[in-house]
Amino acid sequence: MVESATCRHCYRYGISWPAGHLTATLDDTPTTQALAQALPLVSTARTWGEEVYFDTGVSVSRETDARQIVEPGTVTFWADGDALALPYGPTPVSQGEECRLASPCNVLGRVDGDPGLLTTVRGGDPVRVELVDA
Repeated sequence: MVESATCRHCYRYGISWPAGHLTATLDDTPTTQALAQALPLVSTARTWGEEVYFDTGVSVSRETDARQIVEPGTVTFWADGDALALPYGPTPVSQGEECRLASPCNVLGRVDGDPGLLTTVRGGDPVRVELVDA
């Protein structure tokens, strides 16, 4: 866990794929804690509209504040599929330009910087997720 002036109890994750990488700052939630125990992890990227998601091997329940519509760059966990979901724009079920997920997902935090970097992820790409220092 990383403590900083902006977030006293946060996790910083690094997410990398062949064409790029980004970091994300995640809040201290039950899902984030479970995911941290599984890191580092390597998975295979899948895409769904303007969303990247990938299996984590972690099973958690849907949290009470799970949401289906989120802002671009929100880091979510799809409890129905044991996957991290990183929406950066509309999906096939969106209305207009909203980021609408397949079903309500646990909200974990935000991508640091431009979520548009996720446009370089291709289905089938290897993805690595690990904890990083502040």
